[in-house]
Amino acid sequence: MLDWRGAVAVTGADAVPFLQGLVSNDVARVAPDRAIWTAFLTAQGKFLHEFMVVAAGDALLLDCERARRADLVRRLKVYRLRSQATVAEAEAQVAVLFGPDLAEATGLDLAPGAARAVPGGVVYGDPRLPALGLRALLDPDGAAWLRGLGLAEAPTAAWDRLRIGLGVPDGSRDLPPEKAILLENGFDELHGLDWDKGCYLGQELTARTRYRGLVRKRLLPVAVDGPMPAPETPVTQAGREVGTVHSGAAGMALARLRLEALEDGGALTAGAATLAPAIPDWVSLPARPSAG
Repeated sequence: MLDWRGAVAVTGADAVPFLQGLVSNDVARVAPDRAIWTAFLTAQGKFLHEFMVVAAGDALLLDCERARRADLVRRLKVYRLRSQATVAEAEAQVAVLFGPDLAEATGLDLAPGAARAVPGGVVYGDPRLPALGLRALLDPDGAAWLRGLGLAEAPTAAWDRLRIGLGVPDGSRDLPPEKAILLENGFDELHGLDWDKGCYLGQELTARTRYRGLVRKRLLPVAVDGPMPAPETPVTQAGREVGTVHSGAAGMALARLRLEALEDGGALTAGAATLAPAIPDWVSLPARPSAG
């Protein structure tokens, strides 16, 4: 179980159009057999919250950061106005299922974003990357169903190590609220954005960043040689600050790095540690200008 994740329920006749005008992905695609990942931004296009959206009965459930759940509810309610939509915290546990031979072990062969109802909840392929396995939103009966699968329980650090090695952000641990922008953090390649859905809060800056090629940094996994730097530790190269470290686990961390630092190829340090960036296959970096 991911104890640091929780749930918010959006219900009512206008639940889908209400969220559709606020978040970066196409909520109209959410169905009993389909889940999405999306972000809620400021009007200036800066990150506030990321969450999964899952259909469960008459509700849309948002798999979000538990510690910041009340803030998400408060901010969503500001935009409710005359909409027939109710926003409230929900009692649900968030679980992840990952590892080799997962389909055989669970009997659930779900592609990314594909969802299925199970006793006491919903299970779905993580919409971002197949290697992230399955996620589930479960009530107490669902937790019993999960235990009944007989899977070995892994420490949460093992999940973090997998996620970080793949370069995938997890909420405000990696995305500073009111500062981060989506295209520096993989939301396009990780299916958290829909460019054709119509207007949403913060869309103008997000589109401008894309079409004007304004991405200057990227969140990337780095191997850490030395003591794990604390979150927000500056990354330096030749005495110049070129990034910031975020979440870390088991010798790997996520760091937001200036693209020119990757091109320069000089040693990167954070605190007493040396960092070695790794660019995952799914990351699309801007092409370097040709010489001459």
